[in-house]
Amino acid sequence: MGHAFDLAVVGGGIVGLALADAWLSRYPGDQVAVFDKEPHLAAHASGRNSGVLHAGFYYAPDSLKAQLTRDGNAMLKEFCAERGVTVRPTGKVVVTKSEDELPALYELHARGQANGVDIELIDESQLAELEPLARTHGHALWSPNTAVADPEAVVEALADRVRARGGDIHMGEPVTAAGPGWLRTSTTTYSVGHLMNAAGLYADRVARWFDVGREYRMLPFKGLYLYGNWAPGHLQRHVYPVPDPRNPFLGVHLTVTVDGRAKIGPTAIPSLWREDYGGVRGANIGESIDLARTYPRFLTSPHHDTLGLIRTEMPKYSRRVLAEQAARLVPSVRAADFTERGRPGVRAQLFDTVNGRLEMDFVVRPGERSTHVLNAVSPAWTSALAVAAHVVDALER
Repeated sequence: MGHAFDLAVVGGGIVGLALADAWLSRYPGDQVAVFDKEPHLAAHASGRNSGVLHAGFYYAPDSLKAQLTRDGNAMLKEFCAERGVTVRPTGKVVVTKSEDELPALYELHARGQANGVDIELIDESQLAELEPLARTHGHALWSPNTAVADPEAVVEALADRVRARGGDIHMGEPVTAAGPGWLRTSTTTYSVGHLMNAAGLYADRVARWFDVGREYRMLPFKGLYLYGNWAPGHLQRHVYPVPDPRNPFLGVHLTVTVDGRAKIGPTAIPSLWREDYGGVRGANIGESIDLARTYPRFLTSPHHDTLGLIRTEMPKYSRRVLAEQAARLVPSVRAADFTERGRPGVRAQLFDTVNGRLEMDFVVRPGERSTHVLNAVSPAWTSALAVAAHVVDALER
């Protein structure tokens, strides 16, 4: 038996690091370790997202996402200021593609107000002042607290604080098995007081080691991005469409990177395996077969416009189609100006096989001497510090 830890975290993404950080803040002096299978940080969703700090107005007022995104936005900005990580205060506008979307826009405005988020309903002339490149029909929403940071820089800074507080981070040491009181990696078996599962794409598998969440399966969705050749600062604000409330995706949008570049994406294309980042590298036949068993339940779900999602998402492999979608929000977008592909990401979206629905909220489940963060999808990057505080505060020691 190797070293004994008071807390072991499976997964070194931003949520796993935040959990270790929050634990060490509450219990300084405890032995805490984070385990990740990759040789370097931010290899998956934590380093492959848009870096947008969301404000929290999309989500149902009684949801964890509503509470923890609003709080997480402020906490992450404070953390970045403390650690010297640049945050670009872009703000965000949500625009309509037709007047038919206005009722949904007004609902988003009401939801934001209910969530205690600073959100403003603006007209076309106000939009022209805030973001001259964007177009809307009648009204738009303005979110001044939405911002952007470099996701990899944030993850690296958080890892540094975990280490400074006495935590160990074991990179390149995959966890192969675990149970109450123990954890096994590719090299060692450790004694563990409490285990936290923040394994992202593999969180459902780790949970089943503890007989938790057997009704769930992970459905991965691929996110593709395109970078523009516009001069930095040409696009000033993030520009988003009104989302389809039946699906937990925000639709193709334009974001501004921390260095001022314009970026289109992401898509929400169903993936063929969990780490399906493009091509056949990393292809996993076993995972593809497992997903093939789950997809029929998703395809027939009465809770989502699944066929419509697939019909609109699959063509987005085409750069031209992605640019056309973005041009409905910012008419000056041309495919010829967006030729650089960004690193694809994969969204670890949890699917409830019993009820046949994608989980719309964060999902955290207790287990024996363990806690399982099963659905840490967007805006989990924004919310990570608040999610971790919520999880650690809820534990009894």
